[in-house]
Amino acid sequence: MKNSILFFVFFIVLFAHQTSGQTSFDPDKNFLEARDLALDGKRDEAIALGLEIVERYPGYSDVWILLGRVNAWEGRYDSASVYFEKAIAVSPDYEDAYNGYLDNLFWGEQYDKAQQVLDRAEEQFGSNASPGLTYRKSRLHYYREEYEEALDIAEKLYKKKADIDGLLSYISNLKRHTRNSAVGMTVDSDSFQGEISPWQTYSLYARTRLGFMGSVIARATHSHRFDAYGTQYEIDAYPSLGKNFYAYINGGFSNASFFPDYRFGTSIYWSLPKAFEFDIGYRHLKFSEITHILTASVGKYTGNWWLNLRANHVPSSNGGSISGNIQARYYFKGAEDYLMVQFSTGVSPDEEDRDLQSQLLDSYRGRLGYQQLWTPRWMGYAFLGYSYDELSPGNYRPNLNISIGTEFRF
Repeated sequence: MKNSILFFVFFIVLFAHQTSGQTSFDPDKNFLEARDLALDGKRDEAIALGLEIVERYPGYSDVWILLGRVNAWEGRYDSASVYFEKAIAVSPDYEDAYNGYLDNLFWGEQYDKAQQVLDRAEEQFGSNASPGLTYRKSRLHYYREEYEEALDIAEKLYKKKADIDGLLSYISNLKRHTRNSAVGMTVDSDSFQGEISPWQTYSLYARTRLGFMGSVIARATHSHRFDAYGTQYEIDAYPSLGKNFYAYINGGFSNASFFPDYRFGTSIYWSLPKAFEFDIGYRHLKFSEITHILTASVGKYTGNWWLNLRANHVPSSNGGSISGNIQARYYFKGAEDYLMVQFSTGVSPDEEDRDLQSQLLDSYRGRLGYQQLWTPRWMGYAFLGYSYDELSPGNYRPNLNISIGTEFRF
Protein backbone atom coordinates (compact mmCIF):
# COMPACT_ATOMS: atom_id res chain seq x y z
CA MET A 1 0.00 0.00 0.00
CA LYS A 2 2.79 2.31 0.97
CA ASN A 3 4.60 1.59 -2.33
CA SER A 4 1.43 2.33 -4.27
CA ILE A 5 1.06 5.70 -2.59
CA LEU A 6 4.69 6.60 -3.33
CA PHE A 7 4.28 5.62 -7.01
CA PHE A 8 1.11 7.71 -7.28
CA VAL A 9 2.85 10.76 -5.76
CA PHE A 10 5.83 10.30 -8.11
CA PHE A 11 3.47 10.10 -11.11
CA ILE A 12 1.67 13.32 -10.09
CA VAL A 13 4.95 15.23 -9.63
CA LEU A 14 6.29 14.04 -13.00
CA PHE A 15 3.07 14.97 -14.81
CA ALA A 16 3.04 18.41 -13.18
CA HIS A 17 6.66 19.02 -14.20
CA GLN A 18 5.97 18.08 -17.84
CA THR A 19 2.86 20.24 -17.93
CA SER A 20 4.76 23.17 -16.45
CA GLY A 21 7.50 22.77 -19.05
CA GLN A 22 5.00 22.80 -21.89
CA THR A 23 3.09 25.81 -20.65
CA SER A 24 6.29 27.80 -20.03
CA PHE A 25 7.37 27.40 -23.69
CA ASP A 26 5.67 30.31 -25.48
CA PRO A 27 6.13 29.77 -29.25
CA ASP A 28 5.28 33.37 -30.17
CA LYS A 29 7.71 34.79 -27.63
CA ASN A 30 10.41 32.40 -28.77
CA PHE A 31 9.76 33.22 -32.42
CA LEU A 32 10.34 36.93 -31.72
CA GLU A 33 13.50 36.03 -29.81
CA ALA A 34 14.76 33.89 -32.71
CA ARG A 35 14.04 36.71 -35.16
CA ASP A 36 15.95 39.21 -32.99
CA LEU A 37 18.88 36.81 -32.74
CA ALA A 38 18.96 36.50 -36.53
CA LEU A 39 18.89 40.28 -37.02
CA ASP A 40 21.66 40.69 -34.43
CA GLY A 41 23.89 38.34 -36.41
CA LYS A 42 23.53 35.39 -34.03
CA ARG A 43 22.18 33.17 -36.77
CA ASP A 44 23.25 29.76 -35.46
CA GLU A 45 21.42 30.49 -32.21
CA ALA A 46 18.39 31.69 -34.17
CA ILE A 47 18.33 28.47 -36.20
CA ALA A 48 18.64 26.32 -33.08
CA LEU A 49 15.75 28.10 -31.37
CA GLY A 50 13.66 28.00 -34.56
CA LEU A 51 14.14 24.25 -34.89
CA GLU A 52 13.10 23.79 -31.28
CA ILE A 53 9.88 25.73 -31.96
CA VAL A 54 8.87 23.75 -35.06
CA GLU A 55 9.68 20.50 -33.32
CA ARG A 56 6.95 21.34 -30.80
CA TYR A 57 4.72 23.32 -33.19
CA PRO A 58 5.29 21.97 -36.74
CA GLY A 59 2.46 24.07 -38.16
CA TYR A 60 4.12 27.41 -37.27
CA SER A 61 4.78 28.64 -40.83
CA ASP A 62 6.43 31.94 -39.81
CA VAL A 63 9.17 29.97 -38.08
CA TRP A 64 9.75 27.80 -41.16
CA ILE A 65 10.03 31.04 -43.20
CA LEU A 66 12.49 32.49 -40.69
CA LEU A 67 14.60 29.34 -40.90
CA GLY A 68 14.54 29.63 -44.69
CA ARG A 69 15.57 33.28 -44.71
CA VAL A 70 18.39 32.82 -42.18
CA ASN A 71 19.82 29.93 -44.19
CA ALA A 72 19.52 32.02 -47.35
CA TRP A 73 21.44 34.89 -45.68
CA GLU A 74 24.15 32.38 -44.85
CA GLY A 75 24.32 31.26 -48.49
CA ARG A 76 22.83 27.81 -47.79
CA TYR A 77 20.28 28.13 -50.57
CA ASP A 78 19.38 24.44 -50.88
CA SER A 79 18.75 24.14 -47.14
CA ALA A 80 16.67 27.31 -47.26
CA SER A 81 14.56 25.82 -50.05
CA VAL A 82 13.71 22.83 -47.84
CA TYR A 83 12.38 25.12 -45.11
CA PHE A 84 10.37 27.25 -47.55
CA GLU A 85 8.80 24.10 -48.97
CA LYS A 86 7.75 23.11 -45.44
CA ALA A 87 6.28 26.59 -44.90
CA ILE A 88 4.20 26.28 -48.09
CA ALA A 89 3.13 22.74 -47.16
CA VAL A 90 1.67 23.86 -43.81
CA SER A 91 0.29 27.19 -45.14
CA PRO A 92 -0.18 27.02 -48.93
CA ASP A 93 -2.17 30.28 -48.92
CA TYR A 94 0.51 32.28 -47.05
CA GLU A 95 2.23 34.52 -49.58
CA ASP A 96 5.23 35.40 -47.40
CA ALA A 97 6.50 31.85 -47.88
CA TYR A 98 6.53 32.23 -51.67
CA ASN A 99 8.17 35.67 -51.47
CA GLY A 100 10.93 34.38 -49.22
CA TYR A 101 11.38 31.32 -51.42
CA LEU A 102 11.77 33.48 -54.53
CA ASP A 103 14.30 35.77 -52.84
CA ASN A 104 16.33 32.73 -51.87
CA LEU A 105 16.30 31.35 -55.42
CA PHE A 106 17.26 34.75 -56.87
CA TRP A 107 20.28 34.95 -54.55
CA GLY A 108 21.21 31.41 -55.51
CA GLU A 109 20.75 32.22 -59.23
CA GLN A 110 18.31 29.32 -59.60
CA TYR A 111 16.04 31.09 -62.06
CA ASP A 112 14.36 28.04 -63.60
CA LYS A 113 13.29 26.83 -60.18
CA ALA A 114 12.19 30.38 -59.33
CA GLN A 115 9.88 30.29 -62.37
CA GLN A 116 8.32 27.07 -61.06
CA VAL A 117 7.71 28.62 -57.63
CA LEU A 118 6.28 31.76 -59.23
CA ASP A 119 3.90 29.64 -61.33
CA ARG A 120 2.71 27.89 -58.17
CA ALA A 121 2.18 31.23 -56.44
CA GLU A 122 0.24 32.71 -59.37
CA GLU A 123 -1.95 29.60 -59.50
CA GLN A 124 -2.60 29.94 -55.77
CA PHE A 125 -3.32 33.68 -55.63
CA GLY A 126 -4.27 34.67 -59.19
CA SER A 127 -5.42 38.28 -59.42
CA ASN A 128 -5.18 38.62 -55.64
CA ALA A 129 -1.39 38.50 -55.72
CA SER A 130 0.19 41.27 -53.67
CA PRO A 131 2.47 43.97 -55.14
CA GLY A 132 5.38 42.20 -53.44
CA LEU A 133 4.83 39.02 -55.42
CA THR A 134 4.26 40.96 -58.65
CA TYR A 135 7.50 42.86 -58.02
CA ARG A 136 9.37 39.57 -57.74
CA LYS A 137 7.91 38.53 -61.09
CA SER A 138 9.49 41.66 -62.56
CA ARG A 139 12.78 40.83 -60.83
CA LEU A 140 12.80 37.36 -62.39
CA HIS A 141 12.50 38.95 -65.85
CA TYR A 142 15.34 41.30 -64.89
CA TYR A 143 17.65 38.49 -63.82
CA ARG A 144 16.94 36.76 -67.13
CA GLU A 145 17.81 40.04 -68.92
CA GLU A 146 14.23 40.39 -70.19
CA TYR A 147 14.32 44.09 -69.43
CA GLU A 148 11.29 45.24 -71.42
CA GLU A 149 9.00 42.77 -69.62
CA ALA A 150 10.52 43.68 -66.25
CA LEU A 151 10.04 47.40 -66.90
CA ASP A 152 6.42 46.98 -68.00
CA ILE A 153 5.52 45.25 -64.71
CA ALA A 154 7.50 47.71 -62.58
CA GLU A 155 5.91 50.79 -64.16
CA LYS A 156 2.42 49.37 -63.61
CA LEU A 157 3.28 48.86 -59.93
CA TYR A 158 4.51 52.46 -59.69
CA LYS A 159 1.31 53.80 -61.26
CA LYS A 160 -0.67 51.84 -58.65
CA LYS A 161 1.46 53.52 -55.93
CA ALA A 162 2.79 50.18 -54.69
CA ASP A 163 4.70 50.59 -51.43
CA ILE A 164 7.94 48.88 -52.47
CA ASP A 165 11.24 50.17 -51.16
CA GLY A 166 13.58 51.16 -53.99
CA LEU A 167 11.02 50.82 -56.78
CA LEU A 168 12.02 54.11 -58.42
CA SER A 169 15.70 53.16 -58.29
CA TYR A 170 14.86 49.82 -59.87
CA ILE A 171 12.85 51.45 -62.66
CA SER A 172 15.68 53.92 -63.36
CA ASN A 173 18.10 51.03 -63.68
CA LEU A 174 15.74 49.24 -66.08
CA LYS A 175 15.46 52.41 -68.18
CA ARG A 176 19.23 52.31 -68.63
CA HIS A 177 18.93 48.78 -70.06
CA THR A 178 15.93 49.43 -72.31
CA ARG A 179 16.73 52.78 -73.87
CA ASN A 180 17.64 52.07 -77.45
CA SER A 181 17.88 55.00 -79.86
CA ALA A 182 16.98 58.68 -79.58
CA VAL A 183 17.86 62.12 -80.88
CA GLY A 184 17.52 65.31 -78.91
CA MET A 185 18.17 69.03 -78.78
CA THR A 186 18.75 71.53 -75.97
CA VAL A 187 18.80 75.33 -76.18
CA ASP A 188 20.33 77.48 -73.42
CA SER A 189 20.12 81.24 -73.04
CA ASP A 190 22.18 83.12 -70.45
CA SER A 191 21.68 86.80 -69.68
CA PHE A 192 23.83 88.96 -67.39
CA GLN A 193 23.67 92.26 -65.60
CA GLY A 194 26.13 94.85 -66.86
CA GLU A 195 28.03 94.91 -70.11
CA ILE A 196 28.42 91.19 -70.71
CA SER A 197 26.68 90.07 -73.88
CA PRO A 198 24.15 87.23 -73.61
CA TRP A 199 25.30 83.67 -74.26
CA GLN A 200 23.46 81.24 -76.51
CA THR A 201 24.24 77.52 -76.46
CA TYR A 202 22.77 74.81 -78.69
CA SER A 203 23.30 71.10 -78.19
CA LEU A 204 22.38 68.24 -80.52
CA TYR A 205 22.81 64.61 -79.54
CA ALA A 206 22.06 61.08 -80.71
CA ARG A 207 21.88 58.00 -78.50
CA THR A 208 21.92 54.29 -79.23
CA ARG A 209 22.97 50.99 -77.64
CA LEU A 210 26.19 49.29 -78.70
CA GLY A 211 26.62 45.89 -77.10
CA PHE A 212 28.88 45.81 -74.05
CA MET A 213 29.32 49.62 -74.23
CA GLY A 214 25.69 50.03 -73.23
CA SER A 215 24.11 53.37 -74.03
CA VAL A 216 26.39 55.54 -76.21
CA ILE A 217 25.70 59.24 -76.78
CA ALA A 218 27.34 61.47 -79.43
CA ARG A 219 26.87 65.18 -78.74
CA ALA A 220 27.82 68.47 -80.40
CA THR A 221 27.52 71.69 -78.40
CA HIS A 222 27.77 75.02 -80.22
CA SER A 223 27.95 78.25 -78.23
CA HIS A 224 28.28 82.00 -78.59
CA ARG A 225 30.11 83.46 -75.58
CA PHE A 226 32.39 86.46 -74.99
CA ASP A 227 31.65 87.64 -78.55
CA ALA A 228 33.12 84.42 -79.97
CA TYR A 229 31.80 81.16 -81.36
CA GLY A 230 32.91 77.63 -80.71
CA THR A 231 31.84 73.99 -80.81
CA GLN A 232 32.59 71.06 -78.52
CA TYR A 233 32.27 67.42 -79.62
CA GLU A 234 31.78 64.64 -77.08
CA ILE A 235 31.00 60.95 -76.70
CA ASP A 236 29.50 59.41 -73.56
CA ALA A 237 29.19 55.69 -72.84
CA TYR A 238 27.55 53.78 -69.99
CA PRO A 239 28.95 50.22 -70.05
CA SER A 240 27.39 47.72 -67.65
CA LEU A 241 29.74 46.17 -65.09
CA GLY A 242 27.24 43.81 -63.50
CA LYS A 243 23.73 43.67 -62.09
CA ASN A 244 24.25 46.42 -59.53
CA PHE A 245 26.86 48.73 -61.01
CA TYR A 246 27.91 50.39 -64.25
CA ALA A 247 30.45 52.89 -65.54
CA TYR A 248 30.35 56.30 -67.20
CA ILE A 249 33.02 57.29 -69.73
CA ASN A 250 33.28 60.70 -71.42
CA GLY A 251 35.69 62.12 -73.98
CA GLY A 252 35.58 65.36 -75.96
CA PHE A 253 37.49 68.13 -77.70
CA SER A 254 36.94 71.69 -78.92
CA ASN A 255 38.65 74.54 -80.76
CA ALA A 256 36.89 77.21 -78.67
CA SER A 257 38.68 79.15 -75.93
CA PHE A 258 35.75 78.83 -73.53
CA PHE A 259 35.58 75.01 -73.86
CA PRO A 260 38.43 72.67 -72.91
CA ASP A 261 40.86 71.77 -75.69
CA TYR A 262 40.06 68.21 -74.72
CA ARG A 263 38.31 66.55 -71.81
CA PHE A 264 38.06 63.10 -70.31
CA GLY A 265 35.99 61.72 -67.47
CA THR A 266 34.94 58.46 -65.90
CA SER A 267 32.80 57.32 -62.97
CA ILE A 268 31.59 54.07 -61.46
CA TYR A 269 28.04 53.85 -60.12
CA TRP A 270 26.79 51.36 -57.54
CA SER A 271 23.19 50.51 -56.67
CA LEU A 272 23.18 49.79 -52.93
CA PRO A 273 20.65 48.23 -50.55
CA LYS A 274 17.84 50.36 -49.12
CA ALA A 275 17.52 52.28 -52.44
CA PHE A 276 20.86 54.07 -52.01
CA GLU A 277 23.27 54.69 -54.86
CA PHE A 278 26.88 55.87 -54.88
CA ASP A 279 29.38 56.98 -57.50
CA ILE A 280 32.99 58.09 -57.57
CA GLY A 281 34.87 59.47 -60.54
CA TYR A 282 37.51 61.65 -62.14
CA ARG A 283 37.41 64.53 -64.66
CA HIS A 284 40.33 65.86 -66.72
CA LEU A 285 39.98 69.28 -68.42
CA LYS A 286 42.69 70.84 -70.63
CA PHE A 287 42.55 74.61 -71.02
CA SER A 288 45.82 76.58 -70.96
CA GLU A 289 46.55 74.37 -67.97
CA ILE A 290 45.25 70.95 -67.00
CA THR A 291 42.60 70.72 -64.29
CA HIS A 292 42.10 67.48 -62.37
CA ILE A 293 38.77 67.02 -60.62
CA LEU A 294 37.67 64.26 -58.26
CA THR A 295 33.93 63.80 -57.90
CA ALA A 296 31.63 61.64 -55.79
CA SER A 297 27.97 61.55 -54.87
CA VAL A 298 25.49 59.63 -52.77
CA GLY A 299 21.81 59.36 -53.68
CA LYS A 300 18.70 57.94 -52.08
CA TYR A 301 15.26 57.04 -53.42
CA THR A 302 12.53 57.46 -50.83
CA GLY A 303 8.86 57.37 -51.79
CA ASN A 304 8.41 59.62 -54.84
CA TRP A 305 11.65 61.49 -54.10
CA TRP A 306 15.22 61.16 -55.29
CA LEU A 307 17.80 63.03 -53.22
CA ASN A 308 21.42 63.44 -54.28
CA LEU A 309 24.45 65.12 -52.71
CA ARG A 310 27.56 65.60 -54.87
CA ALA A 311 31.01 66.95 -54.03
CA ASN A 312 33.84 67.92 -56.41
CA HIS A 313 37.45 68.47 -55.38
CA VAL A 314 40.16 70.21 -57.42
CA PRO A 315 43.52 69.27 -55.86
CA SER A 316 46.41 71.75 -55.90
CA SER A 317 49.58 72.59 -53.99
CA ASN A 318 47.73 75.05 -51.75
CA GLY A 319 45.01 72.58 -50.75
CA GLY A 320 42.68 72.90 -53.72
CA SER A 321 39.01 73.82 -53.79
CA ILE A 322 35.72 72.07 -53.15
CA SER A 323 32.39 72.54 -54.86
CA GLY A 324 29.15 70.72 -54.33
CA ASN A 325 25.47 70.57 -55.04
CA ILE A 326 22.35 69.04 -53.60
CA GLN A 327 19.49 68.03 -55.87
CA ALA A 328 15.99 66.78 -55.20
CA ARG A 329 13.51 65.33 -57.69
CA TYR A 330 9.86 64.61 -57.09
CA TYR A 331 8.49 61.99 -59.49
CA PHE A 332 4.90 62.00 -60.70
CA LYS A 333 3.25 59.23 -62.72
CA GLY A 334 6.48 57.63 -63.96
CA ALA A 335 10.26 57.58 -63.72
CA GLU A 336 10.54 60.13 -66.57
CA ASP A 337 8.20 62.78 -65.14
CA TYR A 338 9.62 64.88 -62.34
CA LEU A 339 10.02 68.31 -60.79
CA MET A 340 13.60 69.19 -59.84
CA VAL A 341 15.21 71.71 -57.47
CA GLN A 342 18.97 72.14 -57.14
CA PHE A 343 21.34 74.30 -55.08
CA SER A 344 25.07 74.39 -55.69
CA THR A 345 28.27 76.17 -54.80
CA GLY A 346 31.23 76.27 -57.15
CA VAL A 347 31.10 74.95 -60.72
CA SER A 348 30.61 71.30 -61.64
CA PRO A 349 32.68 69.89 -64.54
CA ASP A 350 29.51 68.31 -65.96
CA GLU A 351 27.62 71.63 -66.27
CA GLU A 352 28.44 72.64 -69.82
CA ASP A 353 26.33 75.80 -69.69
CA ARG A 354 28.64 77.17 -66.96
CA ASP A 355 31.94 79.03 -67.32
CA LEU A 356 34.52 76.33 -66.54
CA GLN A 357 37.57 78.43 -67.40
CA SER A 358 37.23 81.52 -65.19
CA GLN A 359 38.83 81.25 -61.77
CA LEU A 360 35.82 82.13 -59.64
CA LEU A 361 36.30 83.11 -56.01
CA ASP A 362 32.79 82.06 -55.13
CA SER A 363 29.82 80.83 -57.10
CA TYR A 364 26.29 80.03 -55.98
CA ARG A 365 23.43 78.69 -58.05
CA GLY A 366 19.80 77.74 -57.69
CA ARG A 367 17.84 75.87 -60.33
CA LEU A 368 14.29 74.66 -60.93
CA GLY A 369 13.28 72.23 -63.64
CA TYR A 370 10.51 70.06 -65.00
CA GLN A 371 10.65 67.03 -67.29
CA GLN A 372 7.74 65.11 -68.79
CA LEU A 373 7.34 62.19 -71.17
CA TRP A 374 4.54 63.47 -73.43
CA THR A 375 4.16 60.24 -75.40
CA PRO A 376 6.11 56.97 -75.42
CA ARG A 377 8.40 58.62 -77.99
CA TRP A 378 8.47 62.35 -77.17
CA MET A 379 9.91 63.94 -74.04
CA GLY A 380 10.35 67.60 -73.12
CA TYR A 381 12.07 69.49 -70.33
CA ALA A 382 12.70 73.05 -69.16
CA PHE A 383 14.98 74.52 -66.50
CA LEU A 384 15.35 77.97 -64.93
CA GLY A 385 18.52 78.84 -63.04
CA TYR A 386 20.11 81.82 -61.34
CA SER A 387 23.80 81.97 -60.44
CA TYR A 388 25.86 84.57 -58.59
CA ASP A 389 29.57 84.39 -59.46
CA GLU A 390 32.37 86.38 -57.82
CA LEU A 391 35.05 87.00 -60.47
CA SER A 392 37.32 89.09 -58.22
CA PRO A 393 36.89 90.86 -54.86
CA GLY A 394 33.82 93.08 -55.21
CA ASN A 395 33.24 92.09 -58.85
CA TYR A 396 30.13 89.91 -59.25
CA ARG A 397 28.42 88.42 -62.29
CA PRO A 398 24.73 87.58 -61.76
CA ASN A 399 23.41 85.22 -64.41
CA LEU A 400 19.90 84.09 -65.39
CA ASN A 401 19.82 80.82 -67.37
CA ILE A 402 16.88 79.37 -69.29
CA SER A 403 17.20 75.90 -70.78
CA ILE A 404 14.64 73.99 -72.84
CA GLY A 405 14.95 70.73 -74.72
CA THR A 406 13.20 67.80 -76.31
CA GLU A 407 13.98 64.19 -77.20
CA PHE A 408 12.51 61.79 -79.74
CA ARG A 409 12.91 58.04 -79.24
CA PHE A 410 12.77 55.32 -81.87
